[in-house]
Amino acid sequence: MNSINKTTRMAGFLNLSKLTIGGAVAFWITTIATSLLPIAAEYRAAFSNWSLQTVWIDSLFAGLIIGYGVSYSLLRFMDKNPIEDPILKSTILGFAALVIATILIDVPRTFLGSNHALYYFLIGVMFNTARFLLLGLVIGYLYKRLYESA
Repeated sequence: MNSINKTTRMAGFLNLSKLTIGGAVAFWITTIATSLLPIAAEYRAAFSNWSLQTVWIDSLFAGLIIGYGVSYSLLRFMDKNPIEDPILKSTILGFAALVIATILIDVPRTFLGSNHALYYFLIGVMFNTARFLLLGLVIGYLYKRLYESA
């Protein structure tokens, strides 16, 4: 492998890391902000009384995973999509990740037998919408800063 190819791959990895970490931090901060709301305490209590610290720590790892997926997709398919604005494109990717997470996590949880399943489902979707869309916005903004300065 020649040095130009190696340098290009390393730069791509560093940019992917920056986008992933930026998105994860946005996801995590949004989780902390929303978890301090009184309705969030009620939501946590409905699902086996999750502790606040567990939610915060888990959301950091979830943000890294989701941020990686959105960042990788943005970097990999940026030129193949007709949308020019990276912020809009990454927000759409964040929304797609939200739909996937809702189908895989929130929908099955509503069938576990809570008395107010639809109520808690809508609260969860509301919290997740804020987290996923802010993750997408931050990743798009960071992409724009990284590649417009180059």
